[in-house]
Parts: sequence; structure tokens; C-alpha cells
Amino acid sequence: MRIVMKFGGTAINSADKVIHIANLIKSQNEKGTNEIIGVISAVRGITDKISSIPLNVKSDKLSITDFLNNARHIHLDIIEQAIKNEKLKNEARSVVTTLINELKDILTGILLLGEITPKSLDYLMSFGERLSTPIVSFALRDIGLSSEYLTGKEAGILTDSNYGEARPLIDTTRLRVVHKIEPLLKLNIIPLVTGFIGADQNGNTTTIGRGGSDYTATIIASSINADEVWFLGDVDGLMTADPKIVNDARVIREVSFAEAMEMALFGAKYMHPRALEPVMDTKIPVRIRNAFRLEHQGTVISQNLTKISQKTVKSISAIRHTALIDVSGGGMVGAPGTAAKIFDALAKNRVNIMMISQSPSESSISIVVRRDELDKAIMTLDMNLLGKVVKRVNVNNDVAVIAVVGSGMRGIKGVAARVFNAVAKRNVNVIMIAQGSSELNLAFVVNDSDCEQVVRALHDEFELGKID
Repeated sequence: MRIVMKFGGTAINSADKVIHIANLIKSQNEKGTNEIIGVISAVRGITDKISSIPLNVKSDKLSITDFLNNARHIHLDIIEQAIKNEKLKNEARSVVTTLINELKDILTGILLLGEITPKSLDYLMSFGERLSTPIVSFALRDIGLSSEYLTGKEAGILTDSNYGEARPLIDTTRLRVVHKIEPLLKLNIIPLVTGFIGADQNGNTTTIGRGGSDYTATIIASSINADEVWFLGDVDGLMTADPKIVNDARVIREVSFAEAMEMALFGAKYMHPRALEPVMDTKIPVRIRNAFRLEHQGTVISQNLTKISQKTVKSISAIRHTALIDVSGGGMVGAPGTAAKIFDALAKNRVNIMMISQSPSESSISIVVRRDELDKAIMTLDMNLLGKVVKRVNVNNDVAVIAVVGSGMRGIKGVAARVFNAVAKRNVNVIMIAQGSSELNLAFVVNDSDCEQVVRALHDEFELGKID
């Protein structure tokens, strides 16, 4: 088999874990004729710390120094304990030290300028994966395997220039990835590719969105016609609900591509929302597995499900602490283009709309945004539309989006009634409702304080704790 293995940041954040991952790859590589391609995330927490630095560059030189010292210590400590061969250890130290010094130069330049461009920020954000991937590659060499580490750019991932959320140019990318990866596999070399990173047509480093290592893995899998993609982290698979909220939440054995995409969009933290797009057409199955419990089969995402997996509802997801904006006004009624003006104004200011609902009277439109984008959204509406098309803007700044997901809901009568009856029994008010015509997902909004009891009520209503 040809398997693309993506390792999350929690799977490589210590020397013991890196050794475990190296041995895992070795064990899979030795099974018959398996060919392994690795995609590596940044060590957990590193990218978050990098992303927070530009906010303080004008005044806080000390925080930059502390970050650099901490990043150097974390990565060199993993090298020290994970790699035994002194020659390989010294090579790994040299690679990491060179990257840390480069990162220091960039941060110093940003500090002097007092500003950062989107292009510079993407280059900055690439360092997490660029630091972690060589370490895993040297750990593989340390146990006798041939391995080569590549950035996404070197592997052939070509994107547009929308820094921060760059979109891969798939057709060209596939040709380039095949050209780079296939010769390595023929030489029994295990390629390890940095997740999250690509390059535009001018060679500038781009990033493909947070959690983009999943996306990198499926792009590579579709390019080289892999048999499977494994997302390996510290979770056993997709869950029927958040186990922190629901005690009897279970791992879902199988889901369809469409269901998994809905779960990703509505709060499943285990994959990038766009990650399934490259493999949907090629029907390459994706497994979400625990890197430290491979005896557990995890969740399989595939095109064809067994009948036992076609339950009415598969999961109850929640996106916590979001904000609801209700835009209303008599002037909106019967006025063509009103919604377009609202959405266009928000889009131009890079406010992402998570959910939309409009009343049949056309006098109001409700939208849900992430709370950290609320101020920007309100300011945009105030400056561009209030007093013109829009008369009032009302805000609820702490709501939760609940999503009931399952392909078995399609065409089944009474599902919505069961959902809202279960909510009503808990004396919870539903603020907003939205359902697509696909009937894969029924989403609604409640006050965040009611979120947990609603999730538990729906999990009980559909008996999701009894999944085998």
C-alpha cells in the first residue's frame, strides 16, 4: 500500500513521541511493499506563539527573545534525546540552529520596521513546520531508514497569493508533486513534507490556513494516487460529541466524505475543513487514528458506507463563544441586492460569516461570526450601511452554534421535530435556525450558557452513546 501519514503537533512534541513516530513509520514501511509519505505539523503551540509575536513587535523585544530561546530549547532538547547517532544529531542541531537564527533576523527586521505584511507573516508562520520536519527525518535516519525532508514549496505545492489562506492550484501542483515524490519512493526514500506550507508562482512562501497539514496530506495523496491517508494525532477518531461535554461520547467507526466535511466545518478539531476536497473525486479513504493506539481502528472517511453506519444522526457538534448579529430595517424589504451589500462589505474587511438566516419578510438578516471578528463586523456595518439600507444592528455576543449531522437525516420525516422537542424539554430558547437542502446538517443557535445541556440532550435523544 501507498500511505500518506500526517502527524499532528501533539504527536511530535517530545523526544519519546518522535521516537515512537519514527518506529511507527518503520513498522509500516516494513510491512510487505508499503510506501510511506509523511506530512509533519509544527510542534504543538509553536505556530500559536509565532502568530502572537507580530502583535507586540513595536514595543516588546523581550517577548521575542523569550520566544526564540524557548523555541530553540524545545527543538534542541527533542534532538538531544531522540537521536542517538552523534553525526546525525549534529546535523539536526545545525539545521535547527540555522532556522532559529533566520527567524531571529526576520523578527528583528519586523521590530525595526514596526509593521508586518501578509507576505512576511506567511513566511514567519512557516517556521514551525520547517523546524519540526527535519527532526523527524533525522530520527528516521537514526533507526536505519532513508529519509529526505522537504518544504511544501520543495515538494511542489503551488498556490495563489492569498497569503494566510492560500488556495493550491491543484492541477499544476499534482504534476509537480508527482515529479518530486515518485523518484524518492522508487529509491526507497521516505519523503517527509512540511504541512501547511506552499509557494505562489513567484516563489514566495504561502500558508494554506490553520490546520493546513491535513490539506497538504490529501493534496499529496491525490497527486501520487495513494491508497489511504492517515491523520495521526492523540485522538482515537471523530466523536459523536465533545467528550468534555458528553461522558458517553463514542468514536464513530465510519462517515461519508460529505458528513466529515460538515463535521469539520462545525467544530470537529481533527481536520482542516477543505482537507477532503482533493480526495473526494479520487475516493481515497481517510483514516483518523491515534498515533499511540494503532490497535484502535479510528474513524474511516470513505465514499461507500456499510448499512450499520447509516444512522439517522452521526454527531452533535458545537461551536462555542460565537456572536450573532441581526441586521434589520424596513428599507430591506423588496430591495434587490441588500444581502449582497451586507456580505460584500463584510467580505472586503475579511470578516468570515459562519452562518446565515433570513426571514421571509426580508426585513432582517441574521449572521453568525466568530467573536474575535465581532468588533470589525460591527464597525464595517456601522460605517457602510447603518442609516442607509440598514436601520438597526442588534448583537448577541455570546452564542453557540449547535449542528446535528448525519446523512441518514435526508428524507426522514420528524428529525427536526425530535431535535427541537429535545431542546424545548430543557427549557432552552432557539435563537436562529438554518438547514441546507442537502439535509445533512441541521444547525441552530442558542445562548452559549445553554450549549452543554443542549448537546447532552440531543446526544441522548438520538442514542449516540450506543454506537458499537
